Amino acid sequence: MTTTPFISRKGMTRRRMLGAALAAGAALPLAAVASPAWADPAAAAPAATRLMLPVPTGPHPVGTVQLHLVDRSRPDDIAGPGHFRELMATVWYPARDVERYPVAPWMPAKALQAFLDDAGFSDLAPLGPLTAGHVGAPVRWSGRRLPVVVFSHGAHSHQGDHTVMVQELASHGYAAVTVAHQYDTYTEFPDGRVAVPLHDRQAPTLPGDFAADLRFVLDCVEQLAAGRNPDVDHRKLPAGLLGSLDTRRMGAFGWSKGGTATACATLADERIRAGLSLDGPMQMNPPLAGYLDRPFMMMSAVFTRATDPEAAAYWSHLRGWRLNIQAQGAAHVSYGDNEALFPQAAKLYGWSGQQLQDVIGTLDPDQAVKIQQAYPLAFFDEHLSHRRGHLLDGPSPAFPAVTFLP
Repeated sequence: MTTTPFISRKGMTRRRMLGAALAAGAALPLAAVASPAWADPAAAAPAATRLMLPVPTGPHPVGTVQLHLVDRSRPDDIAGPGHFRELMATVWYPARDVERYPVAPWMPAKALQAFLDDAGFSDLAPLGPLTAGHVGAPVRWSGRRLPVVVFSHGAHSHQGDHTVMVQELASHGYAAVTVAHQYDTYTEFPDGRVAVPLHDRQAPTLPGDFAADLRFVLDCVEQLAAGRNPDVDHRKLPAGLLGSLDTRRMGAFGWSKGGTATACATLADERIRAGLSLDGPMQMNPPLAGYLDRPFMMMSAVFTRATDPEAAAYWSHLRGWRLNIQAQGAAHVSYGDNEALFPQAAKLYGWSGQQLQDVIGTLDPDQAVKIQQAYPLAFFDEHLSHRRGHLLDGPSPAFPAVTFLP
């Protein structure tokens, strides 16, 4: 298995690794969060039961396809002369006639293995969940182009870590494009190379680098909308994808560092008509500049305006529609697939209820999943699809944990 350069974190205790990741605002994916000191994988190997993701609630089946992208405007000094910024992206969309198409895994097999090996949970690799996305299925055409949202993952994570949200949006008629930020992610390229996080301060892994990736992905969306295939390997795309995307209705969202990157990109690029940050630290690099008159929503957990000056500063720069909500009892990982996957892992390993709460917080996991399905959809429905609902107007009895912050 070929990988990009990587320095092992095994010298760090698992509890210290968890604490450091939280303090830095790093992503806490399944493998990393499953590593507090009390969780000893050797003590109880899990039974052979595949982990499951919740089924999306929308009316449409979901299709998916990977794209291999190269940004020739950004040389890659780490890869060497003649190389440029290289990314994997995945498009999720409403599909039709999906029965003949296989479902996609949560992560490519070799990337998942590297991801879990790094945290010492190799025995979970055969249990990796499947998604609702059917690989290569034809796009469902409704007579109108699809609104688009692009997604940015957190630090040391992967583009599938918010599949619950992504496939939920696709099932309701959106094209969602996730990006794997090279040198800060686990992913697999078409030639078999496996990329893992590069622990080097010189690597292009700042929020501004992530934001540049998002803006490049928007360029690729524009190519798809114009009928051109941006995949550098010229692989076949699903029927109906070319020409099906609406570049006048594009949004962005991200988690943790990806949430900060979304804020940066939304400030810088008017093509992003609406932005959503999932507990982003808002530690801007480059520094915060300018004001935003387009809709922006913050779903806070650990990085709140009351405790983090950077989050408060970003909020003060919002001059358009804005909303800040917080789910009581949410941990940093609560707005993502962890809420669906960790309760299952806890049963396999025999963790206590307190041990599970130490990782995912006190927010009820079923409620957490419903929150992350409902609120991002309501936000993009209102500001990209012009479908006005009432969920964002104030507290809802259906979601008693969600508070609206003034």
